[in-house]
Amino acid sequence: MIPRLLFLVAGGLALTACRRSDPTGVATSGPTLPVHAALVSAERIPLLTEVPATIRPAERAVIAAKLTGTIANLPWGLGQSVRAGEVLLTLSAPETEARVRQAQAQLAEAGRAAERERTLVTKGVNPPDALRDAEDRLRFAQASLAEAEAMLAYAEVRAPFAGVVTEKHVLSGDLATPGLPLLAIESTQHLRAEGTIPERLAASLHIGDSLDVTFDDAPVPVTGKIEELSSAADAVSRSLLVKVALPAGSARSGQFARLLVPAGEADALLVPLGAVSRFGQMERVFVIEQARAVLRLVKTGRSSGSRVELLSGVNAGEQVVLAPPAALRDGAPVAVQP
Repeated sequence: MIPRLLFLVAGGLALTACRRSDPTGVATSGPTLPVHAALVSAERIPLLTEVPATIRPAERAVIAAKLTGTIANLPWGLGQSVRAGEVLLTLSAPETEARVRQAQAQLAEAGRAAERERTLVTKGVNPPDALRDAEDRLRFAQASLAEAEAMLAYAEVRAPFAGVVTEKHVLSGDLATPGLPLLAIESTQHLRAEGTIPERLAASLHIGDSLDVTFDDAPVPVTGKIEELSSAADAVSRSLLVKVALPAGSARSGQFARLLVPAGEADALLVPLGAVSRFGQMERVFVIEQARAVLRLVKTGRSSGSRVELLSGVNAGEQVVLAPPAALRDGAPVAVQP
């Protein structure tokens, strides 16, 4: 008789211990909590395929010299902004300066000779052909001076557009020769996301279409417009190059991005984002059944604006609690507020 009594006492203690350690937080009674609710809606949403892309400037220039000279002034450093037409560097070119002075002297001499011949022809001393020859030499001298001055103008290397300095290959005192890269600048106002899209997806795209672009450090996609779309697919990858123009200030050159390319539609169950709460690695919602909140584990899918797709755990037409209160427990009575 005593062993049986001990067994019953031990069993009761074990049952009490189990109830105290119950982690589900089930509330079968308590005050009725006011909540807001939304229906689980079944809709067709667009399918989007992510395509890797890289942000590149639409305008990029590698600056080189057009004459030989020593770099006399180079005030710019990497990352500094320049305006269109601003002097990037100055070359010391004494040979070209000497050519300009020589051409100026030749022009002055040719001008005096032409004026002298004009006087002699007017007086009838020389024939008209002498004046024509003198005027031809004057025009030749003018062209030579213009050529020398144009070459000397290249001693000031100017920015072809507004942007930032991204590469710097020389320093003050270095020798610059024609074709030698000196600086590289990129435009910051006109950036594009460039990627290769599979041929089957690119068939529905056209120049001017809008396309969303996502970044790892930005929660909201950026909408751009297709500016260039290749008409020929790569023979190996069967993909086409696309360039999507982005709003100013939305990205930086060299950044990794993803193009969200439409790939048809699919059925989905959608709920507002505020209906889904997270506990550790678990995603959950409260479904209202018979005026009680029933906790269900769910799995989320793609986001569509302010709503999110639920892949499992709910059915279309059910009510879910929006922004569940901290005091809400599984099985607690609730009253839906309008």
